[in-house]
Amino acid sequence: MSNPVNERRHTIAVLVDNEPGVLARVIGLFSGRGYNIDSLTVAEVSAEKTQSRITVVTRGTPMVIEQIKAQLGRLVPVHKVSDLTIEGPHVERELALLKVAGTGEKRVEALRIADVFRARAVDSTTASFVFEVTGTSDKVDALISLMMPLGLVDVSRTGVVAIARGPKPL
Repeated sequence: MSNPVNERRHTIAVLVDNEPGVLARVIGLFSGRGYNIDSLTVAEVSAEKTQSRITVVTRGTPMVIEQIKAQLGRLVPVHKVSDLTIEGPHVERELALLKVAGTGEKRVEALRIADVFRARAVDSTTASFVFEVTGTSDKVDALISLMMPLGLVDVSRTGVVAIARGPKPL
């Protein structure tokens, strides 16, 4: 098994054919070898609807990450595998919806904290708010931890999306 001291978080972008079963094959590669997925997003990215982009956040030693990339590259519908973590500067974002229930001062404090994090209220009732926040996973985690004592009752997260900086495509 891997040594947790050498494990590092990696964001891997995979360009694949947009066809049934491709995501299951990618996920099967991870589960079949005991690799964990911290975050997973997938969406169509070509105008002709022929390709999708899968963004996987995982952890592992350098050797494990290299194995993951090599095994992904060997899957038939995979066109390109890119480890954004080591290939240079990139931008990562995650979207989350947070439902906070409460009244009185806790409600006011939830609004103040949301404002600091640039989260916006996308739904409001007399007893709750739903806030939308976009940013790094660390930012989302921080907002969640601050909202817990104020009445956080539900969270829905998209997972990480990422893209390399600069003019070069995936």
